[in-house]
Amino acid sequence: MTVDEFLVWAEGQPGRYELVEGQVVAMSPERVRHAEVKASAYLALRSALNRTQLPCRALPDGMSVRINDTTVHEPDAVVYCGARADPDATEIPNPVIVVEVLSPSTVAVDSGRKLSGYFSVASVAHYLMIDPVKRLVIHHARGTDGLIETRIASEGQLALTPPGLSLSVAELFADLPPPADPAA
Repeated sequence: MTVDEFLVWAEGQPGRYELVEGQVVAMSPERVRHAEVKASAYLALRSALNRTQLPCRALPDGMSVRINDTTVHEPDAVVYCGARADPDATEIPNPVIVVEVLSPSTVAVDSGRKLSGYFSVASVAHYLMIDPVKRLVIHHARGTDGLIETRIASEGQLALTPPGLSLSVAELFADLPPPADPAA
């Protein structure tokens, strides 16, 4: 199946799917923690954009990012810049920031196939992998000469340039209950 065929097919299907090398892959149900962190990340990106005059928008999960002709992923949040996307679109063709919230069943895919896939998209400048249990962010950024630079942050600011955003790690976990005390 091609991405174009998949996008038409997926519109009428119950549940959520991705296309990987032409094969339809069902996405697992989410845990509350995953959904809360995903929502918090989207709101943090949206808030950071609202503090700027950048012509960019943040969107929650549900948008597709085409990796190639036979692979499309649905990140947990995405930021794109430029003209507003068609309101009926299901695909964001020029993402600048993509976010995946890690879960036990997806960590290998998120740090392997999706990492290389997202950076094969020319517009992607940042890939944030958020660990909801350890409350940290693995920030992969497109560097010079095709290098991907990685920073692991549990506090402080994340510089997301381009497009010119700054947000704190704490914002990504705002309004969430404190982590469980391992000593308890």
